[in-house]
Amino acid sequence: MSQEINIQRRRLFGATAATLAAAQFALPSLARAAEATLSTGSASAASGNSFATIRQINAGLLNVGYAEAGPADGPVVILLHGWPYDIHSFVDVAPVLAAAGYRVIVPYLRGYGSTRFLSDSTARNGQQAVVALDIIALMDALKINRAIFGAFDWGARTACIIAAQWPQRVKALVSVSGYLMTNVDAGRQPLPPQAELDWWYQFYLATDRGVAGYEKYRRDFNRLIWKTASPKWNFDEATYARSAAAFDNPDHVAIVVHNYRWRLGLVPGQTQYDALEQRLGSFPTITVPTVTLEGDANGAPHLDPAAYRKRFAGPYAHHTLGGGIGHNLPQEAPAEFAQAIIEADRL
Repeated sequence: MSQEINIQRRRLFGATAATLAAAQFALPSLARAAEATLSTGSASAASGNSFATIRQINAGLLNVGYAEAGPADGPVVILLHGWPYDIHSFVDVAPVLAAAGYRVIVPYLRGYGSTRFLSDSTARNGQQAVVALDIIALMDALKINRAIFGAFDWGARTACIIAAQWPQRVKALVSVSGYLMTNVDAGRQPLPPQAELDWWYQFYLATDRGVAGYEKYRRDFNRLIWKTASPKWNFDEATYARSAAAFDNPDHVAIVVHNYRWRLGLVPGQTQYDALEQRLGSFPTITVPTVTLEGDANGAPHLDPAAYRKRFAGPYAHHTLGGGIGHNLPQEAPAEFAQAIIEADRL
């Protein structure tokens, strides 16, 4: 199923707008939740919402910082952010889902916020397999057997990996920009010039100059990524600063640099993950119920939805959001993202 949603708005969702959006999918429970939790302006670019408490738990190689909302006995939703973003991409999604009865977990990925490595000797590795294993370890630590995943960017890649390799842990999936998985051999191959230009930051981070520049100017650098990836999203400085604090993590630069160099085949991953990476490089099919989303103003590199449709073999729906929605879709369109979570849960 493909549906074009064109909601013209100035990024000020009130309860009425959220209710109308929910009605398009015939989700009355979400409409009621949206009325209760999205007051006028709560989902705007100037949202002052924040998570009241950040919890910490040892999980695998990390002490993970995460926010939690909703009833402890509700069906679990895990929301995963990307680069260069943080848990606040979901700050207006979480209360809607919590009001609808879901237990919502929003962790900082390795290298972000209050998440820390338990050992100084652990490699600061950003390859895709290890980030997915971080989330499996978090689920085990929290005694979560199965969850609905909602994610974008690095988070969507992580969620797709978990859905493909451990489908028994995934009840349903919402993935922005669809099927995301990396094959390093393919990553070594040149792309047409315009596509290479879109990935300029990978080449910058492949140089010593780029590493020094990202270390020195990481907030300016990531603000530029926000603007180019979401060219029509008029976020204010307070909104950006709230997320930019997560980039002060002492391992942030090392994780980001390793991730992008690894994708290009410039640095190795760790050998204990080779078998998993080989499986991921074959682009395994995802069989869990899935909703994919795309914004009509996504300025980051992304595929046409038709290009990845065949990767999803289970119940499936796709929605493209109109009205100037960019790469950080959960924060730019929180009501629609929450709708998609509930839709995926019902597929």
